[in-house]
Formats: sequence, structure tokens, C-alpha cells
Amino acid sequence: MIYVVKPGDTVDRIAQEYNVAAASIAYNNQIPYPYRLAVGQSLFLPGEKGETAAAVNGYAYPFIREWVLRQTLPYLTELSVFSYGFTAEGTLIAPALDDQWMINTAYEYGVKPILTLTPFGLDGQFNNYLISAVVNNEAAGNRLISQLQEVLYEKGFAGVDVDFEFVLASDRDAFTAFVEKLAKALHVDGYQVSVALAPKTSADQPGLLYAGKDYRGLGAAADHVLLMTYEWGYKYGPPMAIAPIDKVREVVDYAITEIPPSKIDLGIPNYGYDWPLPYSQGKTRARTIGNVEAVQLAIRYGAVIQFDQTAQSPYFRYTARDGIMHEVWFEDVRSLQAKFALVKEYGLRGMGYWQIMQFFRANWLLLESMFRTIRDL
Repeated sequence: MIYVVKPGDTVDRIAQEYNVAAASIAYNNQIPYPYRLAVGQSLFLPGEKGETAAAVNGYAYPFIREWVLRQTLPYLTELSVFSYGFTAEGTLIAPALDDQWMINTAYEYGVKPILTLTPFGLDGQFNNYLISAVVNNEAAGNRLISQLQEVLYEKGFAGVDVDFEFVLASDRDAFTAFVEKLAKALHVDGYQVSVALAPKTSADQPGLLYAGKDYRGLGAAADHVLLMTYEWGYKYGPPMAIAPIDKVREVVDYAITEIPPSKIDLGIPNYGYDWPLPYSQGKTRARTIGNVEAVQLAIRYGAVIQFDQTAQSPYFRYTARDGIMHEVWFEDVRSLQAKFALVKEYGLRGMGYWQIMQFFRANWLLLESMFRTIRDL
């Protein structure tokens, strides 16, 4: 169950009221000694184990701490290693850091390691020129697919996740054809192919993020898809919920008209943003923070955590020691419960986390109380 902290609450008092060990509350919710709480903070209290089957994917960079990875893997179906790039000629580029240890560790826990393919340029940003070069050139596309096959076999990956963002509208059909060709080639050897999709709400939605993604075509070509239902509140935008449930629902409502729900994973953010105020477009830049860190920030400055009922997301404001006001939006077990409820309501395949670099124990315990993680190795 979920308990929301009231004025005067202590871990000991809550433990006594609900007949739960205080140490368990502190451990499950990552509350450090001396166990201070924030008014409005939501706590996960132990409950039943879920029976609804769900696939769970988590993205991670090779520099993830081993402790965090091992704590998280018991809850995952797939681990998406972020990421592999490629040149305009279709030559695959491996991550700068070794990822073999992640692959090996995933298999220890019965989790599928997945190669994430991204069109990053030299500046580390998504580059749609690279996409155009590969999907419109048969030789480059074939070279990339062939090298992916080699790396999957050599390293032991179980499949490829295609995360191409800002696909040009003019490349829409060529991109879909590339995914179809990739899937056909990899299926021969038993590998899976998934695709990350920008959060569209209609087939003809304008904008660089959306126009190049054909939900129906990509949904048919791939084994499953991830709806990237986050980043409404983003680093350079005005303060707001990162994944407001009303906006997330709009995306799902459209997606199920194009793709079978059993092939859809709901994107879930595992982070928050801290914006300095006042917000100034083009100047203000939010700081990315972890969900546990957000609560500790509220405690440090004596902020009361609010909960936006429309967005189903927690937030608070505080004044830093330099006198600057800040606004923080993040995820807690209440906002996550609302997203998990959507997975159940729509009969989706499961969920995918961007990203799992910071461990949020209460999230995983809540997930475990509502779902049974699919393992199909």
C-alpha cells in the first residue's frame, strides 16, 4: 500500500500504526538515518505479490554501478544497453566503455540483454543525416544489418532496440522498410527487434519528433515497441510533470488504434527535474535529479511535497541558500501506480524505463506488488 506522510509523522509512528517494522519502511523507501520525512512524501508499505504478467525493460549505460544493476535485474525482462552508433556508410560503432560485463550479468538473472542502436553524431546528439544515409542506401543498410548480426552473435545479445529519433518525414517509409528488413534478417537466428516511438497522439501529427514515425508500419515490423511517454517536462522547457498521466493516456489511446496492445510497452521516467525560477525560455536549464534525491531535497529545505491530481505527479518548491526559488517535479509511488494502472487497463505488454542508472527501490517493490515479471529466456 501507499502512505502519504502527514505533519508530525515519524517512521516509528507509521510502523506502529500499520504493524510494519520501522527498519523495513526505511529500507524499502531508502530513508537514511536519522529517518527524516517530508510532509507529502509517499511511502511504499509491503503488500501482496502481483499476478498480472508484464514485460519490463530498463535502459542503462555501461558505466552503471554494478550494485545498482544487480539490485534491478531481478525485476527486468530485458536490459537495453545504451548504446551503439553507426556511420553514414553503415559501420557499427560500439560504446566507448566495455559492455560485456552487463551482458554476462543480465544472463545470470535470466534477463535478455538488448543492443540499443542510436544515430548519434560526433556531438553526441541524435543526427537525422545518419538515419537518411543508412535507410536510403541499400549498401549502407545491408552493411549495418550484417555487422549487427555479427556483434549479436559474438557478444551474446538477444536482440536489437532501434532508437532513431527525429526521423525526417521524407524518410518515414524508408525507415519503416529498414526496420522490416532488420527484423526479417534477425528473426532467422532467433533475435528480437523492438522500436522506440515518439509519443504521438494522431497519425498526421506534425513536428520533427513525430512525422517520421509510422506507428502502424513499425508496430507490424517489430516484435514490440516502446512508447516514449515522458519529457513533457524537459530540461530546457518550463517546469511541469515529466510524464503527466492525462498526456500519457492520450498517447496510449492513439497507439492501440495502430498497434496491438500486446506489443506495446509504456515508457516510464526514472528521474526528476529541478528548475531554477523564474523560467526564461532559451535560458533556463533544469538539473536532472533522482527520485530519492528529490525527496531528500524537499527534506533539506523543509518543503511540502504537493501532488497534482490531473498530472498524477508530485512536485514542490524551495528556496535555495542563494535565495533563488526552485521548482521540482519527479516520480513517486503514487505517480508510478497511476502509470502501472494504465498498463493493466489497456492490457499492454509491459513497461520500459528510461533509465535505471539510479536505484529507486520503492518503484520496484510497487511493480512487484502489481505485476509478475515475464521471463522468456
